[in-house]
Amino acid sequence: MTTSQFVSVNGLRLHYLDHGDRAKPPLICLHGLSGNAHSFDGLAPHLTAHRRVIAVDVRGRGDSEWGPPGDYNATVYTSDLAALIDALGLPRVSLIGTSMGGSIAMMYAGGYPEQVERLVLNDIGPEIDPAGVVRITDYMIAAPTSFATLAGVAAYYRENYPALREAPQDALLEFVKWAVRPNAAGAYEWKLDPAVRNIPRSGTAARAMDMWVPYARIIAPVLVVRGAESDILSHATTERMRTVQRRTTVVEIPGVGHAPSLLEPEALAAIKRFMAP
Repeated sequence: MTTSQFVSVNGLRLHYLDHGDRAKPPLICLHGLSGNAHSFDGLAPHLTAHRRVIAVDVRGRGDSEWGPPGDYNATVYTSDLAALIDALGLPRVSLIGTSMGGSIAMMYAGGYPEQVERLVLNDIGPEIDPAGVVRITDYMIAAPTSFATLAGVAAYYRENYPALREAPQDALLEFVKWAVRPNAAGAYEWKLDPAVRNIPRSGTAARAMDMWVPYARIIAPVLVVRGAESDILSHATTERMRTVQRRTTVVEIPGVGHAPSLLEPEALAAIKRFMAP
């Protein structure tokens, strides 16, 4: 059973979806830059047999409150995650992070190494290919602020998210409906603080810190899921990740760019093995 929950964290009311049995080991899922907790709706049912899956709306997204524009950065997001884990009384967690969510997960796992059991990084590492940053920045800034129909939202996702290009229309509409809400004019607008899209100012996509430092401090086993055609996570970076953190395993998803949906057979099988008791 999935329930919608809220928790007060660092002065904001954050939303999360709680999947499964609270008696089971907790697994927290963190979405990408413009995603939301529902990004893991398809994955969660595959993992609830052995895990309590908690999918979080990062501040400024989904049903979580918006924060000060200058606070949309990985340091604040990591502080939010630490406070959420404390508020829920979770002594030890596993983490799955997609893109931006993976950066948050890396920082938390490096800052609190004893509190992380297992870590899955979806198409993200301590280094990001500059070409991918430019692409993401461009489409975030240029994205329409509203859409006349939900089908228009789906068409936007097909164009900008390679993993969704072949998705059946009904499934895609179900997926994208959580990213928008109707406005007073009857159009659909993003459930996303506009300040999040101001990437250069807010620093959301900037990598000012050396992420190899927290990565080297991680002691939990790490599974890296890489889209074989990713323009964010290079093969060379994954090879260095294996060297820096010897408990790192990499699985590549053929024919997929940034970022895998995690429902690809290769990705799903690897995650289920990795998260099994």
